[in-house]
Amino acid sequence: MNSRFPMWLQTVYVAWSNLLAYRVNFFLLVIGPALVFFFVKFSLWSSIYEQQGNRELAGLSREAMLGYQAMVLIVSLLAQGHNSTRLAEDIRLGRITAYLIYPFSLFEFHASSFIALQSVQIITSSVVFLMAISLGLFTAINLVFVVKGLVLCFFVSLLWFLIQYCLGLLAFWLEQTWVMRVLFQIIAQFLSGSILPLEFFPQGLRDALMFSPFPYLTWVPAKTMLTGEGSIIYAVGILCFWIMVASLLARLIWNRGLRMYTGAGM
Repeated sequence: MNSRFPMWLQTVYVAWSNLLAYRVNFFLLVIGPALVFFFVKFSLWSSIYEQQGNRELAGLSREAMLGYQAMVLIVSLLAQGHNSTRLAEDIRLGRITAYLIYPFSLFEFHASSFIALQSVQIITSSVVFLMAISLGLFTAINLVFVVKGLVLCFFVSLLWFLIQYCLGLLAFWLEQTWVMRVLFQIIAQFLSGSILPLEFFPQGLRDALMFSPFPYLTWVPAKTMLTGEGSIIYAVGILCFWIMVASLLARLIWNRGLRMYTGAGM
C-alpha cells in the first residue's frame, strides 16, 4: 500500500499541473461557469418571474429559485465536472495497452486525474459560492447544512466518476462515445432537478425518481445546503447503493471489453 501511494501522488500532481498549465484556460475555468449562470439562468428566471408578476412558482419565490439555481451550479462544479473523453480516446487509440503492463492500472490513472480535477473544481465552486453570497442570492447560510451538502457532494462525485468511467469504457464497442455522454447529460440534467426543481414534477414521478440516482445528483444536495431538508443518512445510503452498482457495472464492462480488445490504433 505504501509503495503505491507515491504513484498515486505523482499521477495526481502531473494531472493537476496539466490542468493549470495554461493560465487563461484556468481563469476561464474558474470564471466561465459563473458568467454563464448570470447571463443565462439568472436572466431567464428573473424574466419568468417578472412575467408572472413575481408570484411563487411551485411554491418557490423568485429569491428561492435564484438561490436554488446558484446552488445547483455549485453542486455541479463540485460533483459533476469529470467526463470520460480521455478514457474513450485511450481505448480507441490503443493506449490502454501500456496500462495492461504497468503496475499502475488504467482505473487508477483516471481516478488520479479525477482527484486532480476535483481539487481545481473546489477552487472554482468556492469562487462561485463567494460571488453568490456577495450578490445576496442566498437569503441565509447555515454552515451545518452546507457541511451536510458537501458530504453528499463527495458521494455524488464518486458516483458521477464511475458513471462516466462506464460510458468511457463503451469505446470498446463504439467508435465515438460522445453521443452517449451527451445523452446521459441531458437525461441527468432533467431528472436531477438541474434545469427544473423537482417541485415542478408530478408527485408520483418525484416519488418514483427518489429510488433512482438522479435526484441525488443535484436536487438533494442543493436542497440540503439551502434548507437542510431530508435525511442525509438515507441519501448517503442510496448513493452508496448506486456507487456499488456502478462499480460492478464498470468491472463487468471492462472484463467484457478486454476480451475483444486488439490494440488497434497503436
